[in-house]
Amino acid sequence: MGGMAVAALLMIAIGSCGPTWGTDRKYGPGVSDTEIRVGNTSPYSGPASAFSMVAKTEAAYFKKINDEGGINGRKIVFLSYDDGYSPPKTVEQTRRLVESDEVLLVFNAMGTATNSAVQKYLNGKRVPQLFVSSGAAKWNDPKKFPWTIGFTPSYETEAEFYASYLLKNRPNAKIGVLFQNDDLGKDYVRGLKRKLGQNAQSMIVAEEAFDISEPSIDSHLVKLKASGADVLLDIATPKFAAQAIKRVSEIGWRPLHILSYVSASIGSVIKPAGLENAQGIISAPYFKDPNDPEWKGDAGFLEFSAFVDKHLAAADRSDTLIVNGYNTAQALVYVLRQCGDDLTRENVMSVATNLKDVELGMLLPGIRLHTSPDDFAPIKEWRLMRFEGSKWRLL
Repeated sequence: MGGMAVAALLMIAIGSCGPTWGTDRKYGPGVSDTEIRVGNTSPYSGPASAFSMVAKTEAAYFKKINDEGGINGRKIVFLSYDDGYSPPKTVEQTRRLVESDEVLLVFNAMGTATNSAVQKYLNGKRVPQLFVSSGAAKWNDPKKFPWTIGFTPSYETEAEFYASYLLKNRPNAKIGVLFQNDDLGKDYVRGLKRKLGQNAQSMIVAEEAFDISEPSIDSHLVKLKASGADVLLDIATPKFAAQAIKRVSEIGWRPLHILSYVSASIGSVIKPAGLENAQGIISAPYFKDPNDPEWKGDAGFLEFSAFVDKHLAAADRSDTLIVNGYNTAQALVYVLRQCGDDLTRENVMSVATNLKDVELGMLLPGIRLHTSPDDFAPIKEWRLMRFEGSKWRLL
């Protein structure tokens, strides 16, 4: 689906808490009295194509909002292009969005390496690189990259969270680390070692890096098993995470399996790997799992469920990537709503970097969006969960 464009006309009303605007209107590129153009890149094809569910959800949400009337009378045109999870393609498509489509901002583009490839370009052009779909720590660097802001908690903080768990509950653990050989994987390893501190040398018994161009990661898992590791920290995108879960079972290895949250989706990872192979796996979320009956009466979940029923009826409801897209789409709509009639790139960043206690329907209770001009990380908290039966259970 190369060059695929998903155009969704969007409109929203998030309460009545926004400011009061006068008749003066300030517009940046891609904005008029009738529309706001928003750009995105996503891997609709290639080894990380499962992640495209995030952008598909955003397009559906934006259409829903548009059907309800728009943001202050303006429709949003969401242009989402396929980059195949390939940095050179991301560069090409991002330039198209900025220079040909003249979007106001680039929103929730997918991937660490792909976003890294365009970070300097977008900052040089003073184009908001808003709510990057990656947990790399580099998105929180206000001084060097004032036009880039992430969304999810950083990979480093997630790895530190797992390290704290192991130090408390498995202090004698022998850790084998399987990690993607890019910024995503290296951030996890960095956070793990920082939190383990002086224990890292004795607790980490093996590290295996793999490239996403590899057809299989079997040999890496065999080496990790042979190291004597009794804990597997699995840092991989969905295709390889599913391979790892299945292969670990096939080779008769029974480590404590810790899975990075980017691949904790039941629909795109656990089911393809086999539910029976995933029992006892540990991961960490920051949002509500739509498969957990705990949320059946929750107002945020009920609203989310109604959206899926109407706008994504054919999708696999167990795919938590839908929740990712839903949360980020809500966050963008909130920012644009708060911008009022000052829809310039500068004001978009001003609003996005001054979020205070912003609640989204599918974030876990107590987790809110907070940013400041000195801290561009909207979310910093995690909860631990274990896969049991056919669902994740919060611990």
